[in-house]
This record gives sequence, C-alpha cells and structure tokens, in this order.
Amino acid sequence: MTQAVTVAVVGATGAVGEAMRSILAERKFPIKELKLLASERSAGEVIRFGGKDIVVQDLATFDPTGVDIALFSAGGAVSKEYAPKFVAAGAVVIDNSSTFRNDDDVPLVVAEVNPEALRDRPRGIIANPNCSTMQLLVAIAPIHRQVGIERINIATYQSVSGTGVKAMEELGKQTAALLNFQPPAAEVYPVQIAFNVIPHGGDFMDNGYTTEEMKLVWETRKILGDDRIQVNPTVVRVPVFYGHSEAVHLETREKITAAEARELLSTAPGVELVDEMVPGGYPTPVTHASDADPTFVGRIREDISHPRGLDMWVVADNIRKGAALNAVQLAELVLKERQ
Repeated sequence: MTQAVTVAVVGATGAVGEAMRSILAERKFPIKELKLLASERSAGEVIRFGGKDIVVQDLATFDPTGVDIALFSAGGAVSKEYAPKFVAAGAVVIDNSSTFRNDDDVPLVVAEVNPEALRDRPRGIIANPNCSTMQLLVAIAPIHRQVGIERINIATYQSVSGTGVKAMEELGKQTAALLNFQPPAAEVYPVQIAFNVIPHGGDFMDNGYTTEEMKLVWETRKILGDDRIQVNPTVVRVPVFYGHSEAVHLETREKITAAEARELLSTAPGVELVDEMVPGGYPTPVTHASDADPTFVGRIREDISHPRGLDMWVVADNIRKGAALNAVQLAELVLKERQ
C-alpha cells in the first residue's frame, strides 16, 4: 500500500493549480495533507478538496518543513526563489516554469516518454516541459525510437489559455465587442486575437525565432537525448480558449509508412488516434482535447515531397496534459520510488 504524503500546490488558485487539484482528486493521489499556496493577494481563500475546506496560505510566509512533494505553477520568478527552499526542507519539487528546464542537473521529463530520467535529480527538482513540447513528444517519441527522426518542421496553433486568465478574458471581451460592432481593445496581445491569428509567442531572439519556438528545439533534444534532431518551429496564437494543435512534419532516418506509424501509435502510452479520412475524422481542440487527458493524433500521411517524410496533426489540452496532468504523473513516479 502506498504511503500517504504531504503535498503542496504552489500557485494553487491559478488555472494550472486548479487543474492540479482536480487531477490529484481524480487519480486518488495518496495525500496525507494538502497545502495550497499562492500570493498574498489570494491568501485566505477557502477551497474545497477531499470533503474538507482548505485555506490558501501565503507562500511568502509558509514554512515548507514536512512537505514531501511540491507542485509549482506560479511563474519562473517564484520557482527560482522558492523551489530551492522547499528542496532544502526535504521536498521533491516538480516545477512547471521554464526556469530549470535547460539546466543539466535538472531532469526534464514527460511521463510517457522518459520517466527514468527523474531518478537522477541532484538538486531535488524535476522540470515539466513546455506544453507544446509535451504533446509533441508524446506523439513522436515512439517513432523516433523505431526509425529515428532527422528533422521536425512544426507549426503550433496555441490557445489563449497558455498565456493566462487575462488572455482568456481578452478573447471573450474582444469577441463580445466585435459581435456588438464595437472596437476591440488589445492589452494582453500586441494585436487583436479575436477572429485573428498571431504568429508570435514569447520574446524575439537574435536568430529571428521567439523563445516559445526555441523551447521546442531545446526541450525536444533534451527529452529524447538526441542533439542531432533538427527542429524548425513556428508558434501561432489562435482564438481558442483551451487546447493546443500542431501541424507536424517529420523527416525520419529510416522510412516508416503511414500504416506502420498508425500501428505504432495505436498502442503508444498517452496517445489516442483519431485518424479517419472522412469529414470530422480528425482531432480538434474543442471536440476532443478540451478537459481531456490524452494526446490526440490524426491526419497521419506520408509526405509527398520527401521520401522519408511523415505528416501528422497533434492536439492536446495545454492546461491538463500540457501542465497539470504531467506534474501529477511525475509525482506518482516519485512515490513509486519510495515503495
């Protein structure tokens, strides 16, 4: 029998924190005591969990002594300051920010892809990948292991929830304004997001790519343990509330047919195929991914422009699998180590 542990959720009142709480309950994670932590602004809120009312505490004044596992989703600055304090107090930290992802002594882990990597964590911290990387790797790791991947061309179509609550509110307000023939106000994004697409995510870098795009390059190589993989990403923000979509074009080292890829992915952990050549026979963020756990894959076909090319369409809920679910799955793996 798995021993119950004390779990802290840092950023408990945010969208990812809310999903973490829900998933901990759904998966019956063995919790002895749950600590809900947030900024001073949210401290004092009362949240129902497991039949009990839990008061949200101020992270700045919280004593982490006794916490076994801490799930962080409160931004990079918070992680940088507080994650080491939780580790020093004896906790294993699973961090959802980008702060530690590229550090050599911090494992970057997708539960279905490289779970063995989390065993080596000299700093006591495990990093959650970027949401776009997460779903991409669930879909392509089985193919890489079978035939090798030489190059990935990927365009992401990312929902506004990836930017945060204010971005979702902006999409709603702009949509309402436009439907009432009023001018939309753009504050979160540089231009209107409602009824529009924005080919920009993160900060621009000297090479012309953005930080959101380069995360796909760096994190893919680290998780698959293969620096030879070439990744060419374009990030696009779309007027969808939940669920990221990706048009993925692979160039493999050995030929794999579409039929072979379907067979491989049909048994891959975390993958659900929705791949029929009929109208609606493909996954979309609204009809499949929203509030769901799997990574959905469809439109699998051989690239007519490359002898070893394979194309696919990948969709997942960026808040659940892209953040909260993977964090809880990693916590479950940490518990297994202790058995």
